[in-house]
Amino acid sequence: MAKELATEVQTGAAGTDGGRPAEDASELDLRSSPKRDKILTGMLQAVGAKGYDATSVRTVLDRTGLYRQAFYDNFADKDACYLAALEMGIEQFEAAAAKGAAGADGWRDRLRGGLVELLELLDSDPDFGRGVIVEVHAAGPKAQAKRSGAMKRAADFIHLAQLEANGAESPPQIAPEGIVAGIHAIVHSRLSTGATGGFRELLPEFMYFAVMPYFGAEAASAEMQAASA
Repeated sequence: MAKELATEVQTGAAGTDGGRPAEDASELDLRSSPKRDKILTGMLQAVGAKGYDATSVRTVLDRTGLYRQAFYDNFADKDACYLAALEMGIEQFEAAAAKGAAGADGWRDRLRGGLVELLELLDSDPDFGRGVIVEVHAAGPKAQAKRSGAMKRAADFIHLAQLEANGAESPPQIAPEGIVAGIHAIVHSRLSTGATGGFRELLPEFMYFAVMPYFGAEAASAEMQAASA
């Protein structure tokens, strides 16, 4: 589900730096400022609302109320700004998943809690979701690589189901990637067609889809019913 979520399962607690090396976290802190963070958020909102190609530096400035100098004090151009904004957005999604999983017992409870937080985040801010999830392809290979890294971390968490399944089922090796790709594809499709809500309602089906390969249809059905309650 997220790098923080995987770290929690493996070490017993999610790190405060989200799994990043300490020197990277320090670098991020040094580069952080209220104006910079406002620009990053404005970039994701603008890209989510208008699309990557239709978004310009001026679009972001109009949204944030900041001057051009503030933008260029922090970023070389629109592409550099979006890459930083995308990284911030991914980190926010992963932090939401980790928050939802905190204190949960067992892989399935952590998965459910993480998914609830992610889906509610999409319901509350679909433009943010589109900026992070849908417009990545338009932004080019570097943005796609960041998205691939996030999906790999999510698949790593899904793979941890095997530790609790104890051979109850024998899913194919590509099951974690398939589960993550399937969930991503459905969310991507809803966002790209302009959905502004209804993401939380996907939880029961997502739980069934993720649980079934590892624990079987009966357990998956029970999870789907629990998620619908």
